[in-house]
Amino acid sequence: MDVARYIKDDKDAVQDVILSSGIHVKARYGPEDLEAAGFDYATDLGDPGQYPFTRNIFPEGYRSRAWTTRQYTGFGTPRETNERFKLMIDHGQTGLNVAFDLPTQMGYDSDHEMAHGEVGRVGMAVDSLRDFEVAFAGIDLHKVGAGLTINAVASIMLAMYEATAEKLGFDRAKISATPQNDILKEVIGRGAWIYALEPAIKLIGDTIEYSIEAMPRTNPVSVCGYHIRESGATPAQEMAYAFLIANAYIDEVVRRGYAPDQFVGRFSFNLNIFGNLWEQVAKFRAGRKVWAHNLVEKYQVKDPRNLWLRGLFAGGGSGLTKAEPENNIVRGAYYGLAAALSGAQTTALCSFDEAFTIPTPRSALLSLRTCQLLMEEVGMRDTVDPLAGSYFVETLTKQMEEKIREEMEEVERQGGIVEGIRTGFIQKKLARQAFEFEAAVQKGELVKVGVNKYVTEEEQEVELHEYNEAWAEEQIAGLKELRMTRNARPVAESLGTLERVAREGGNTMFPLVECCKAYATVGEMSDVFLQVFGAFDEPGIF
Repeated sequence: MDVARYIKDDKDAVQDVILSSGIHVKARYGPEDLEAAGFDYATDLGDPGQYPFTRNIFPEGYRSRAWTTRQYTGFGTPRETNERFKLMIDHGQTGLNVAFDLPTQMGYDSDHEMAHGEVGRVGMAVDSLRDFEVAFAGIDLHKVGAGLTINAVASIMLAMYEATAEKLGFDRAKISATPQNDILKEVIGRGAWIYALEPAIKLIGDTIEYSIEAMPRTNPVSVCGYHIRESGATPAQEMAYAFLIANAYIDEVVRRGYAPDQFVGRFSFNLNIFGNLWEQVAKFRAGRKVWAHNLVEKYQVKDPRNLWLRGLFAGGGSGLTKAEPENNIVRGAYYGLAAALSGAQTTALCSFDEAFTIPTPRSALLSLRTCQLLMEEVGMRDTVDPLAGSYFVETLTKQMEEKIREEMEEVERQGGIVEGIRTGFIQKKLARQAFEFEAAVQKGELVKVGVNKYVTEEEQEVELHEYNEAWAEEQIAGLKELRMTRNARPVAESLGTLERVAREGGNTMFPLVECCKAYATVGEMSDVFLQVFGAFDEPGIF
């Protein structure tokens, strides 16, 4: 459920409020509620910047540094995407969040038969290093970090980003990249998987290990609770499943002989915001505490900086509506407010037209300006954790912590997160919840303003981002020209090395970088993995 359920009497008086995580909200709160919850300042809250980081990971919050703005951007060919990158940076955006088209996400080259009609449609088309060279041309990669929103072929994209940085004259030790690289949530939520589950997790381990050795400023995995939430999870489940998935990736690297303190500090999270404001704030405050405790208790992490819950808190697409789309401007502002009140390090807001289309320049800038207004005019940088000490917020944070832990324990009883995903236990549960939510909206039991309450008949026009067929033609023509003009020998040799290393169980990042430098294509590299690892077999959930 994405909104609170309000139980009312015949006179429209609210009798009960039930948040989507199952928490009942009282009409008033006082010190007795904190006492009943066993609240202790030192262990439950603490000072900002100190364990368990409930209030913030930084002692002075946004006074020490503003949050990074990182709008999700990418469409058409790399040239169009580069133009949008520069537009957003010129208007004050401080980071990039790259959208890739579906063929790229699925490891297909643009001229593959499965790519027909999808090249550049929902993100940037990428076939080779040449495309990255165009997309990031003229951007200072030492100053601007890039989120790479891709999963199954994330290791290929990270290798390509490194090769691009070197080609453009940047030091790989100084560049900051954050590939999403979360295949377990992909199985749960989006379906853009390719390879069998265990080898897919192994590829994530390869990127983490490689980053330890070669790319110290890179965040090699961004665990994506965002799409888990979009798939029907409650806020508590979103955090619980994300933490368990992160643990699975930690376990993979620990098995290789590394100590968690060597790498967990570079883990990042992509988390969702929509629905009830207070529930979102409590979710993030409780989440920071649970994550820190998890790392200390399960993995004996010592360095306090490695205990931080770092990442992108993003305004969620599922909160938006096609009905009365301009209402989404207001929704986005509240999502941005929730992120700021929660102590987000990085934010991205869905633009008001995203229920219809890829954001236009106007709507993308409006989302960016929303974040900037919160920073510069509304007062979100004035003081750290301004809701601290609220009887309601602190009680709700304690209750949310309990809900997150309960959800984690349930999955562990089922054999753990990997087993729960392999058998379809998690997917089945979320599919049922998503159905129940939609049914409740259809019946009017869950209120969506402009959809099932306060509805107007007036249609609001939205400017559509039109898909240009010429983009696909241009991309395919460039790909064919690349194949004819590149040196075939280093391509074949590097792909051969990649296959050998993959079969022997070695770290595939090293040969991937060489493949990219030789201008091997995404499809060629992905096909090597598919031949060696096999495809994932989706479990039935109905």
